[in-house]
Amino acid sequence: MSDYEFDVFISYRREGNPYKWVRNHFHPRLTDHLADHLRDEPRVFLDEGMEIGSVWPDRLEEALNRTRILVPVFSPQYFRSRWCLAEWHSMAEREKMLGRSGLIYPVLFSDSDNFPSFAQERSWRDLKKWNHPDPVFQQTVRWIDFLQEIEDVAIELAQRLEKVPPWEPGWPVQRPDPPMPGMTPVPRF
Repeated sequence: MSDYEFDVFISYRREGNPYKWVRNHFHPRLTDHLADHLRDEPRVFLDEGMEIGSVWPDRLEEALNRTRILVPVFSPQYFRSRWCLAEWHSMAEREKMLGRSGLIYPVLFSDSDNFPSFAQERSWRDLKKWNHPDPVFQQTVRWIDFLQEIEDVAIELAQRLEKVPPWEPGWPVQRPDPPMPGMTPVPRF
């Protein structure tokens, strides 16, 4: 492989309301709206779609390395996750190497008062008004406003995607520290 595999990598904590919101609302709508603004079919990485039998940390690392833009879903849970932080710092290091910002497009799910300073220093798209995780949210009046907001997010992402530099091998990808333990070998008799 010698190019990007994904346009967007959604980075989120796989628990609680942010997880349900990403799965039920944000990911499907973002993908749909990006399709209206990109020449090719949008390629959005969500770790639920990993192939059976893939080595999870290796696949995450490969996907992140071959992604144009990281979209972290900011919540207190996000900043308690070693994996989410590793994804963030990987893309922040790429921005630093390239001498440019714009490869991280945060969306705010909840809170913001208790985020670390590196997150506080970034601007983000505030989606707190629409952070209802349950499917019934799609039956409310506020759903239409949410769809318009996601349309605006898709437009901004499409504009940023045009400016992403060509893929290069060797971009840094961090794993959580300390690394996850490897599998214990099963003794053979």
